Amino acid sequence: MAESGSDQSVKQAASSISRIIVVGAGPSGLLLALLLARNGINVEILDAGDTVDEQPRAAHYAPPAVAELRRAGVIEDIIAAGYKPRDFTWRKPDGSPIASMFFDILDPDFADRMVVLPLNRLCNIIYAHLQTQSTVRVKWRHRVVDIGQNEAQAWVFVETPTGRQRYEADYVIGCDGANSQIRRSLFGDLNFPGEALNAQIVATNVYYDFTQFGYSDTNYILHPTNWHMVAKITPDGLYRVSYAEVPGLTAEEYQRRQPERFQEILPGSPKPNEYKITNISPYKMQQRCAPSFRVGRFLLAADAAHLCNPFGGLGLTGGIADVGSLFDCLIGIHTGLASDSILDKYSEVRRQIYFDIIDPSSRENFRRLHAQDPETAAGRDPLFVMCRKAETDRELGRELALGLNILRHDFTKYYTSH
Repeated sequence: MAESGSDQSVKQAASSISRIIVVGAGPSGLLLALLLARNGINVEILDAGDTVDEQPRAAHYAPPAVAELRRAGVIEDIIAAGYKPRDFTWRKPDGSPIASMFFDILDPDFADRMVVLPLNRLCNIIYAHLQTQSTVRVKWRHRVVDIGQNEAQAWVFVETPTGRQRYEADYVIGCDGANSQIRRSLFGDLNFPGEALNAQIVATNVYYDFTQFGYSDTNYILHPTNWHMVAKITPDGLYRVSYAEVPGLTAEEYQRRQPERFQEILPGSPKPNEYKITNISPYKMQQRCAPSFRVGRFLLAADAAHLCNPFGGLGLTGGIADVGSLFDCLIGIHTGLASDSILDKYSEVRRQIYFDIIDPSSRENFRRLHAQDPETAAGRDPLFVMCRKAETDRELGRELALGLNILRHDFTKYYTSH
């Protein structure tokens, strides 16, 4: 017998979510909160900082990430503030091209074409949209220090400007980054399986005219020790330059070495008066994945759940793909179309995507920069061979441009009622 409208209303009321706590006001936390709020779910965002993090960090949003930003209603603002890159090009140390992957092979109005914008600017755009949602409250200087749960709800203990408080919700989502307190509380401070790669990177944001040397939007330079990336990240010509460094130095030592390193590795061997650095940050590269992305009513997403090196954008795009997957699961529960067990499927599938795609692909992207001869790589590296073939094979070119769509997964197929 068909379910009546009143029966369906009772079913939805019984399963609907009254409140979700999102810990972390970074890109994944803000985006998830906006998606949930626009679909009628009350959200509290708790963040230990004073405001949106202004560190620029990553900047490239591949098609799976663009799809979620479009679904959240923010993509037009992001495109207006950023730009759509033409290509990625791998180069020899002298700057001559080895192979390119072209994104302008996609139609100019293709909805999910890659977009570039520094992460702090994207976060501010999403935050501005959140201000229009009456179902969202953002609480700054709220640092989670402990957690608890039972069958009916989850809670967090939070240090706030007015003292220690307890916040409760149906679910708590850890979007609080690589040093996630939610993950540490669930599994222990040292239980983040994986490794730190034996490599040091220094990321800088710099104004320097790379176009005079024939550089394109994103450039990867192959070299055993001087491998680096040069990528335009704003329409006005700000570039991200991330380069190899010797491990084990202090942040101050890396900053002192920066002028010498730029002169050694960049085209034109520029001196400090020829460029303007707006940000410099050394960091280690890690490949890690949490034991589970779900423990009862606690869930993890993005960097709180998994880490990879930055070459190829798999960390940022993979994290936003997590958000889209988790949103589909939660909205399915909220509307009575899915049972709570879909969250186990979320953990299972997203972890498998990390191990099958994100971890091996990001490792290979890094290896590609330093572990092969730039002079012979064009004919030996399978990706470069495909890129060169794609220059005359339009369908292969489109396939490469959309390759990261493999990070997406349709969780609505696990809905138990439609």
